[in-house]
Amino acid sequence: MKLVIQRVSEANVKVDGNTLGQIGLGFMVLIGIADSDTEEIADKMIAKMLKLRIFDDENGKTNLSIDDVKGELLLISQFTLYADCKKGNRPSFFHAGEPGMASRMYDYMIAKCREMGYKTECGSFGADMKVSLINDGPFTIVLDSDELLK
Repeated sequence: MKLVIQRVSEANVKVDGNTLGQIGLGFMVLIGIADSDTEEIADKMIAKMLKLRIFDDENGKTNLSIDDVKGELLLISQFTLYADCKKGNRPSFFHAGEPGMASRMYDYMIAKCREMGYKTECGSFGADMKVSLINDGPFTIVLDSDELLK
């Protein structure tokens, strides 16, 4: 599983001109899912994401978590995080999760974040989405379960 976490002051996602999700201060997260991913891996990745202290405190130090700033989440499925560009100029997505399983895992992550009490907005799995955001900082973190959970 790969997460690209962007600290945002606002973000939204649209499909066919209709806004599906919109947040203020928080994280806009691109989520790439592989066939080897499980709910256990998702739980660990969510926990790590939510513990990141990347919001500024009163002294301008990145010392606050999303809980501390009462931040929101916008979760976007993004199979292209598993693009393999080693051969030729057209990426292969062989390592991306099978769509049915990846969709279920994406839905699980959304439900889990909501159960934990976070305002959680989302896109539409497999749709042609238009994502807009103001990256605050800019501040972007990449979490990869293959590196994080060894």
